[in-house]
Amino acid sequence: MKVLIACEYSGVVREAFKAKGHDAWSCDILPTEIEGQHYQEDVFDIINKGWDLMIAHPPCTHLAVSGAAWFKEKIADGRQQAALDFVKKLMNAPISKICIENPVSVISSKIRKPDQIIQPYQFGHGAMKTTCLWLKNLPKLVPTKIVEPEYIITKKGEKYPKWSYDTFRLPKEIRAKERSKTFSGIAEAFANQWGQNDSY
Repeated sequence: MKVLIACEYSGVVREAFKAKGHDAWSCDILPTEIEGQHYQEDVFDIINKGWDLMIAHPPCTHLAVSGAAWFKEKIADGRQQAALDFVKKLMNAPISKICIENPVSVISSKIRKPDQIIQPYQFGHGAMKTTCLWLKNLPKLVPTKIVEPEYIITKKGEKYPKWSYDTFRLPKEIRAKERSKTFSGIAEAFANQWGQNDSY
């Protein structure tokens, strides 16, 4: 299959498909962190190259409900609508099979509700990171390895999901990049379950 991983600079999902023998490419305005087949440009410049499958991770900065405190400003200056228009354009791309991945966001209320919500702990990671999937001609992902979510207890006795706690404590300049990366177990599930032309 010819697979496009849109808005991915980490290379994690791209490499999962490559490992299964697919012609997989990532695309982002940032350079790839793992050397490989990567377009460093606007995804819509290469959207018409005959892809069989696209998994897209559009930026969630102006969409995620975790940033709701800034929504009024982002609505007023048009940033949220521009982000929504970008998502709609990805959803309407001329590709037969599409997955749009994002955290809990206004995509659900402004465009449509997700087809599936997954967690990393369903795919072998102890992390909690609610991830929504909007699917076109793709089956829902089947959990591959359900594990117990990991928590941390602070000195004050407060309980937090460990992955969220750890990543929020990272320096601001790298925090967003680390939090946006796809977990390897989820990437492998994408490749294993969606990487067969005749499987659905």
